[in-house]
Amino acid sequence: MKDNAKNSQIATRYTLVEIELIDPSGEIDRFSVTIVPDDQADFYGGYLGESTPLAEALMGRPAGAVASYYANGLFKVRIISVEVIELASTGQAAARRKAAVEEAITDAERTSAMIFATSVAGKWGDYDADGMIESWEKDDQSKDEPQ
Repeated sequence: MKDNAKNSQIATRYTLVEIELIDPSGEIDRFSVTIVPDDQADFYGGYLGESTPLAEALMGRPAGAVASYYANGLFKVRIISVEVIELASTGQAAARRKAAVEEAITDAERTSAMIFATSVAGKWGDYDADGMIESWEKDDQSKDEPQ
């Protein structure tokens, strides 16, 4: 009976949708996503923003439906099952995105410093690029240690 309940649902916000992405050669990639509001989206965590093209292709369709979906060499998406779920907290997605952005900024700043250090070495004296890396690694380790 539970399988019938899963398969009679319509894909909407806060549903877990098992899908198959189908390319023109017939190759299939199968996975599950939970459709959520865009501010809670985290694709790699399995949360698909409701205004994304994939979510728009899924929403309003029941299990068993096949929809056109033209993106990245794909051309169809098949809905295998749909299940309404209760999300405990998707607010963690925003925190993960913020942390990822901060890490990317730090990495970009380090890369810029390394490029500068190696490009000016001949004109204004040598910079110790390896020493810069060691210093940054020590800083990273001290951030990870409990206070």
